[in-house]
Amino acid sequence: MDAATGHDSGSSLVGRTAELGLLDTVIDRLGQGAPSYVDITGAAGIGKSRLMAEFCLRARRRGVTVLRGRAAEYERHLPFHPFADAFADLDDRPPREPGLSDAVSRILGGRGAGPPTGPVPATADRFGLHRSVAGLLARLGRSGGLVVALDDVHWADPASLELLDHLVRHPVPGPVVLVAARRDRQTPTALTAALTREADTEAVLRIGLAPLAEQDCVEGLAPDLPRDRAAHLYAAGEGNPLYFLSLLHAHREKAAPRGTPSSAPAGIGLGEPPTGLGALLLDELAPLTPSQRGTLEAIAVLGDHAVSPVIRRATGRTDAELDDDLDTLARRDLVRSGPAGRMVLRHPVIRALVHESTAARRRVEIHHAAAAELARTGAPAVEQAQHIERSVTTWDPGAYSVLRQAAEQTASTAPTSCAHWLQAALRLLPDTVEHGPERRDLMLRRARALGVAGGLRESRDLLHKVISTAGPDESGLRTSAVVLCASTERHLGRYPEAIALLRRELSRQPEPSPADRVSIGLELSSSAPHNASYPQMRDEVVRTLADARALGNEPGEAGALAVAAFGEAYEGNVAAASAYAAQAAGLLDGLPDDDLTALCEPLGRLGWAEAFLGRFTDAERHADRGLGIARHSGQIYLLPLLLLCKAHVRIQTCRLPSARELADEAEDIARGIGSSELLAFVLANKAQVRIAASAPGDPEALAVAEEAVATMGPSDNWRASMAWCMLGYAAITGGDPHRARDAFLRAGGDDLRGLQPSMRPLFLELLVTAALSTGDVDSASAWSGRAHDEAERLGLPVQRASAMRSAAQLALHDGATARAATLLSEAAALCARSGAVFWEARSLLLAAPVTTAAGFGTRGAAMWEQGRRLATGGGAGLLVGLAELTRTSTSPTVSVAPPWLASLTARERQVADMVAEGLTNQAIATRLFLSPRTVETHLSRVFRKTGVATRAGLAALMARS
Repeated sequence: MDAATGHDSGSSLVGRTAELGLLDTVIDRLGQGAPSYVDITGAAGIGKSRLMAEFCLRARRRGVTVLRGRAAEYERHLPFHPFADAFADLDDRPPREPGLSDAVSRILGGRGAGPPTGPVPATADRFGLHRSVAGLLARLGRSGGLVVALDDVHWADPASLELLDHLVRHPVPGPVVLVAARRDRQTPTALTAALTREADTEAVLRIGLAPLAEQDCVEGLAPDLPRDRAAHLYAAGEGNPLYFLSLLHAHREKAAPRGTPSSAPAGIGLGEPPTGLGALLLDELAPLTPSQRGTLEAIAVLGDHAVSPVIRRATGRTDAELDDDLDTLARRDLVRSGPAGRMVLRHPVIRALVHESTAARRRVEIHHAAAAELARTGAPAVEQAQHIERSVTTWDPGAYSVLRQAAEQTASTAPTSCAHWLQAALRLLPDTVEHGPERRDLMLRRARALGVAGGLRESRDLLHKVISTAGPDESGLRTSAVVLCASTERHLGRYPEAIALLRRELSRQPEPSPADRVSIGLELSSSAPHNASYPQMRDEVVRTLADARALGNEPGEAGALAVAAFGEAYEGNVAAASAYAAQAAGLLDGLPDDDLTALCEPLGRLGWAEAFLGRFTDAERHADRGLGIARHSGQIYLLPLLLLCKAHVRIQTCRLPSARELADEAEDIARGIGSSELLAFVLANKAQVRIAASAPGDPEALAVAEEAVATMGPSDNWRASMAWCMLGYAAITGGDPHRARDAFLRAGGDDLRGLQPSMRPLFLELLVTAALSTGDVDSASAWSGRAHDEAERLGLPVQRASAMRSAAQLALHDGATARAATLLSEAAALCARSGAVFWEARSLLLAAPVTTAAGFGTRGAAMWEQGRRLATGGGAGLLVGLAELTRTSTSPTVSVAPPWLASLTARERQVADMVAEGLTNQAIATRLFLSPRTVETHLSRVFRKTGVATRAGLAALMARS
């Protein structure tokens, strides 16, 4: 194979010994700790494709399945183009599993698996599609391993980049490796960011190709050339194989290399081809006849559609004439045969040069011919659309219809492409009064596509145009635009702007219709508790509920009830929340799925309200129903709300592995949507999952919490409070009580009123732990008392159990071991009755050593066993770690140990041990990084709990214990 190309030609690879060694190791360790992603970077023509081809060849020789695809510079709006190209290789071998071709067809619209059975459904979930692709790759890798090699990914379409990002962050399990070649400087920032995040892990192997060594280049590519002339060519090409071979070709053809400098060109780098290379490559075209040049131009412009019937139509050649042209071009190694009967140019750089040197009018003619031929053969609208947009510039109803179909086919799986096709349709649609309503409808659709693709600001700007130009008889469209614009502002964290827009709409003249008022009122109410407090919005919710009921508008009524349930549950008004939740559930449960398409968000809000109220079964049931409908209807932006509700329930009920999967999926979607506010909230919830699922002090849990806070920025709302609370949670489990206290105070303010009222006792429990760890007993006592009062007001079992654990911590500090054991035992029972398995296990594991120390060793051991069993079965690494810490304290034989020993806090035990070693207060303070005054405080408490009055007495007592 030529060193400058990406296609096999039988020659051996020149140089790259070290790089091949790394790639051989990848094959050797496939499925056994090998990197899941190989990132090959370098300049145009440096040999990325050749190295990839050699790797694929070696993998095939080892029995590994290899799929190869390539992104293309002029096809950046064909969704999943490089993946479809790779899956086309499956045509060359029969499926090893029934239905494999059908699976590829469903995932990629049939392009790689024979004739398409139809477009990807518009209701497909693009993030579900990512998981389907990963599952398919895992299936293909089961028999001997799988290599998926993608070339030129710097030109990949946005849908492929999103899929690549998913596969980088969630490696496919089993013997599967993804190899991608790209030009670093031309790679989109999204993919670069994903690779950078994983660069320090063993999952990504980066291979940056430097220029070939002179000896390798000269001896490998020009062994017959005089050494001095070869060295001159090498110096001119700076070790770039493509440039060297072009210079070599010019030398052998006795052509004057126009633009070739006598010394090394300055343009070689990781970006564009080196200076002078274009002129050299175009020299190769000089001997071609006009018909051969025309055929070459058609192939360059047609790209993936460069098959004989389309080329023939674009050039007007007969079969015999076209065959003669293609034979000549193949002999000159300008054109080669590609998969599925396509003709391809030798190198993407050559395609770009030929494409750009082709007259603009001629390119339009070629695209027009291609569009006509594809329409004649019934090709999918997306295939036709790329040629239509480049050849039709005036109003053409047929072309317009195809562009709209292409947008519909890509709306859910590739929204960036959908927005592109809608923009192309808008360019064709006449800007007249007659077409005004249709134009605004397209703008609204495009704004929606941009929003779900992550272009929130562009979406908002487009929506403002729709709102300002909507006519008086377009109230429905105007309201849809206003509500969507307000939602977009919310996702951008611009709550004041969202509220102002909605209130302005409610007060405009003529007044919105009652139905429009309900839609606006629901969106306005949705700002609570994210920005405005729910009490400030309560009147608006009540008014919206009344309007919906007066209209008999069941979706509006259900939406208002769900908002009310969520808001009251957040505020801790349990009775009101329970009543609203019951009404909302009664209404939603009675409606068929087809009637709930507009009610996914209310289902999510109801689920969260029920989760706050401890009704875990109902919460998960409603979240599940909302997820199914949202996926089916393509409402991707609502999935994080529903996924996190379900993840929250699974934390409480101690099903951590599935909670992690749900949080990961929510993160994928939030990153795809592009809302920093939403992403911060997702990361905060993911941090909660990671803390519960991982061993105590897991650095990744802390890193996720830190990213949540950083992503949220200076915001001061519910989501910001949650992010700071999760940072505090991660810090306390990581052994940093000072940072934990600071984080919780940042979340709640000095009066802690910023902490979610219905979960405040849980957060206060963590504050009590932090305060006792730092010796701040007064604060711990105050916060414990407040936790008790608020938990009693709420009457929620999980919150009451939390307040009991806070009180138990203080009881232990005061030496009241029996009282602490009773409180923790009651907390465990409360959690067990409510189904909060995670908190039941935590309470049991905390109670076990205290119960044993109180003289009930057998019962303590049983508590420990039960707590450990629940923690292990639920995948709660945090609690499994707690079980290990308390293992030696729960044996029945330990019941003879003095109760005072168990009553000492961890810090007090440290101080007592150091006194027994004979250390002074100053020495203890130095070793523990405390002040001498703090050491004295701890020591006075130790004296009180142990009943001794001297350091010598304490040392003797510790020695006996």
